[in-house]
Amino acid sequence: MTDSPQLVRHALIFAEDVGRMAVWLVLLVAIFVPLEKLFALHPAKIWRKQVGIDLGWYFINSLVPAAIMAVPLAFLARVLHGVDPGGLYSAVAAWPFWLKFPLVFLINDFGVYWAHRAAHVIPFLWRFHAVHHSAEHLDWLVNTRAHPFDLIFTRLAGLGLVYLCGLASATGSYLDPNVALVSIIGTIWSFFIHANVRCRLGPLEWLISTPAFHHWHHTNDEHRDRNFAAIFPLYDRVFGTAWLPRHWPPVYGTDTKVSHTLTGQLLDPLMPGDPPKP
Repeated sequence: MTDSPQLVRHALIFAEDVGRMAVWLVLLVAIFVPLEKLFALHPAKIWRKQVGIDLGWYFINSLVPAAIMAVPLAFLARVLHGVDPGGLYSAVAAWPFWLKFPLVFLINDFGVYWAHRAAHVIPFLWRFHAVHHSAEHLDWLVNTRAHPFDLIFTRLAGLGLVYLCGLASATGSYLDPNVALVSIIGTIWSFFIHANVRCRLGPLEWLISTPAFHHWHHTNDEHRDRNFAAIFPLYDRVFGTAWLPRHWPPVYGTDTKVSHTLTGQLLDPLMPGDPPKP
């Protein structure tokens, strides 16, 4: 009986988190459903096949990865606390927001680029990442179709590098403000670049990822395994993985066999056996 108040408190916190995610979902629907109707790249229904699975992934990935990532990030921040190689961290901590914030964005995306690229090369990582590439039609909600292990690995690669560079620090039980802001903006932008919209941004496509840029990442033809950056195409251009013609991909998806159920997509990558080839 002594645990009952604690269980109730955790249940209330969980219910509050679910409620907050439901509100966010309503806002995302209000933004992206009209946008995809007005500027559709491919004709599509709102209640398409597997929309229920992607909604399930939305709630799982809105709650699970952040909760798990908080532990290693807090540990890393604590380990680095008091460490100041050559006064570097002290100097970085004194930088103004206008300088630190864009650097957090750039360095986080650098880590994400290499983690994402590794997920396409290393069979063990691909078995998780293939879940995201199983979608044969892209829209904003496909952004949520990803295995939690895949998300945690990629995000830790980016944010861990930010902490190691001294650009973020632990502030009590709260996430570093720069990290929080980059995470929020990056998440919203990720919904946009998956959206089923015929949107080109002209010269800006050299500077920032767009639906066209990321749709080519999801192609399932000879141009697959390109465009790994989440925000800045610069990394793909520097490391030779950029591909952005004027036309759009002819086909999406992956040749890797992926379950058509939420349970299968969650559990199959965890099962023993030879991982699929990326």
